Amino acid sequence: MNQSLKALMMHLPQVGRVEWIGVRPSRGEAMISLESVKIEIGKGLEGDRFKGRAESARQVTLLQYEHLQVIAGCMHRKKILPELLRRNIVVSGINLLAFKDKRFQIGEAILQFRGLCHPCSKMERTLGEGGYNAMRGHGGIVAGVCQAGVVKLEDRVVSLGGFD
Repeated sequence: MNQSLKALMMHLPQVGRVEWIGVRPSRGEAMISLESVKIEIGKGLEGDRFKGRAESARQVTLLQYEHLQVIAGCMHRKKILPELLRRNIVVSGINLLAFKDKRFQIGEAILQFRGLCHPCSKMERTLGEGGYNAMRGHGGIVAGVCQAGVVKLEDRVVSLGGFD
């Protein structure tokens, strides 16, 4: 069977899982790990410092669980804790980059891929010298909220297909 590249990119049968959830109450504060959180349209995660607009691309930040080990390896460490990387949700078992041009569901919430989440210069201070470059290509994605809902640890992460 010979499928087009577009058809292959739109087909995402894997199901992911929420491994970690975190919010940062205000600028400069440490992340707080949560077991569940409400995600709201235009506001992102309840309790997070994000104070953007409904059209903001960066309402929710997501990181690939499998990339934690890659980043740790680049930093010559045994492991890196997700709260150090300042992302809201860490998921396993599904390639976050495959959500490009798609909506996806996490728990009750529906999100829309809005772009890559590049590391910032704070990674150099947080992870140590070389932290910024260790995260390049592994910083995750940003998403907008299409439907509010509660997300809990171990919730499923599934593709809902493309959007215009």
